[in-house]
Amino acid sequence: MDCPVATWKEDLLTIEPEFASEEKLKTSVEFVKIDTVVMTQACDLEQDKVQYVILCPHYSIDEYKSQWEIGMSQNQQNPTDKAWKSHFEEIRTGKIWNLSMLNAYKDSVLQIDVRVVDFNEVFNLPRRFLENWLLHHNYGKRLRLLPPYREHLSQAFARFFMRVGLPIDILRFK
Repeated sequence: MDCPVATWKEDLLTIEPEFASEEKLKTSVEFVKIDTVVMTQACDLEQDKVQYVILCPHYSIDEYKSQWEIGMSQNQQNPTDKAWKSHFEEIRTGKIWNLSMLNAYKDSVLQIDVRVVDFNEVFNLPRRFLENWLLHHNYGKRLRLLPPYREHLSQAFARFFMRVGLPIDILRFK
């Protein structure tokens, strides 16, 4: 939770091509704190095979629903309860390829609602930085996905990246 990551300022997306420069790129980075889930394989972390850890943001279902309603309204669509239930079910079953869900968790110390993981944004941090940050900023218990939930999330992430659109469809048998 509240992991510091580097992201791009919105103004970088709107600059004219003739103003694109390395200097503009350097000044367009900002640091924000977001809730993330580690996507790097546990075995690679355990065996110290990676220098960088891949992270994806996750949002509470309420945060996500709020943004979904705004998006629906901006597209002149009515964000009804029926539409939300359908959308929620499509995320839950993996039909929306860029999103996945993490189940709610509750114990005597920690309570977390259902979370939506967004694969559209992928961050990485140096492993050593992340390990040190966790040592000094870990306010209590840190959650870990257990099998088979860890593998389920990894598969959803892999499906997002392995999509391949062919320019000409493969012919069908007649």
